[in-house]
Amino acid sequence: MTHSANGSSNSERVVIFDTTLRDGEQSPGASMTLEEKLEVADLLDQLGVDIIEAGFPIASLGDFESVSEVARRVKNASVAGLARASDKDIDRCAEALREAKRPRIHTFISTSPVHMKYKLQMEPERVLELIASSVTRARNHVADVEWSAEDGTRTEIDFLCRCVETAIKAGATTINIPDTVGYTTPQEYEALFGAVRERVPNADKAIFSVHCHDDLGLAVANSLAGVRGGARQVECTINGLGERAGNAAMEEVVMALKTRHDILPFHTNIDAKLLTRASKLVSAVTSFPVQYNKAIVGRNAFAHESGIHQDGMLKNAHTYEIMTPESVGVSKTSLVMGKHSGRHAFREKLKELGYDLGENQLQDAFNRFKDLADRKKFVYDEDLMALVDDEIVTAHDHIKVLALMVMAGTHGPQSAALTLDIDGDKVTHQATGNGPVDAIFNAIKALAPHEATLELYQVHAVTEGTDAQAEVSVRLSEDGKSVTGRGADPDTLVASARAYVSALNKLMVKRGRAKPEAMQAV
Repeated sequence: MTHSANGSSNSERVVIFDTTLRDGEQSPGASMTLEEKLEVADLLDQLGVDIIEAGFPIASLGDFESVSEVARRVKNASVAGLARASDKDIDRCAEALREAKRPRIHTFISTSPVHMKYKLQMEPERVLELIASSVTRARNHVADVEWSAEDGTRTEIDFLCRCVETAIKAGATTINIPDTVGYTTPQEYEALFGAVRERVPNADKAIFSVHCHDDLGLAVANSLAGVRGGARQVECTINGLGERAGNAAMEEVVMALKTRHDILPFHTNIDAKLLTRASKLVSAVTSFPVQYNKAIVGRNAFAHESGIHQDGMLKNAHTYEIMTPESVGVSKTSLVMGKHSGRHAFREKLKELGYDLGENQLQDAFNRFKDLADRKKFVYDEDLMALVDDEIVTAHDHIKVLALMVMAGTHGPQSAALTLDIDGDKVTHQATGNGPVDAIFNAIKALAPHEATLELYQVHAVTEGTDAQAEVSVRLSEDGKSVTGRGADPDTLVASARAYVSALNKLMVKRGRAKPEAMQAV
């Protein structure tokens, strides 16, 4: 893979494999509905992602349906499904990918001594047999097969080389050596790829891939080191979402290759101007806020408060910025919309921010914008994004907040009168509580009874000022299942009700989902 239109003639292309919908969704509380997954898949396809890993088809009926629908819908990217080294997994995966234009089966098995002994309880020779049989079976279904050595960085090098050779001989077209537990360092990882590619006789017949977790904060550094070692596929997620400390963040990998092309002579097909939009959408649908100082897409990534820095920026932006805000889709001008703005201007502004809404969605968003503009002095880009993302996330909810009246003050008990729409039926209840938020949550419990436990209640402002929109996150847990909901509104109490209801809707969806025994991420 060499020169392409958006890369220099002396650079090689790095394939971007996005696993936000699979590994990212395995983050506790980060589950997405089918509609949300399709929104993300559409944007990933538009972003220029080469492979979208849509899920683990055998995990549940919901996962199977989401992989099938993504496979049917995606126009440009390859669509991958994950499968363990078993006939049932692989056949189910192939069935889910049946309508994909470019299907890929991604099968894996553990190869490290600790995993083989305690997780698989298998001898090395049995693992080799399963590698050969699983890759062969997958290859009988599709032409594009990826094989992963789970816990590859803690695998003995001699055995790892035997495994890789076996997988390629059986028909694997991509070989992934993941740092499953975030254990390796850049120097080790680069050397590992160099050694495997040199020692495996048929290594030239497959593309090598990196998949790094961030347990030591080295996921992006390790991914880039793997590329230097010969890997030409990077597995990553938007915002670094993923199990435990997460995965390598796509936006950081892409912009590192783009910004430091002098020492990393590689390029990707990613449209970097959509990175901020993708970050905000994934944050909205998973209800995982992006930390302010997050590289590339964080709110403060292009903010300068120090007087010395501001002086330098005024003289020349290159003094303190190694990339432009526009290069990742951040607009320099944020204060452009107000209560006198019309529908056409609103539509054009949303297009600038990366949204392309249908007529009904646009009208609903415009109505909410006009309401917001009447209540808020200034409407910033961040306000519009929060407003539209909230509209997208709640569009298919079974339960919606219609009206809220709260009585609060120094003399309790505080009370809340809440009206919900539950599958088309309007229901109202008044409840008291130890504070207005407690009263609201008690009213929700009365109208939609459940036994979930509140694990997190968090509030932060979307923009500055006393009239800023509040963004509230609520995490609920029930029977080992954990979900996070998000709500935004200039009224913190309304945002709190929306966040709780959002979490409750996700919990209702997740009640029917279950992961197969011994399922593990690579």
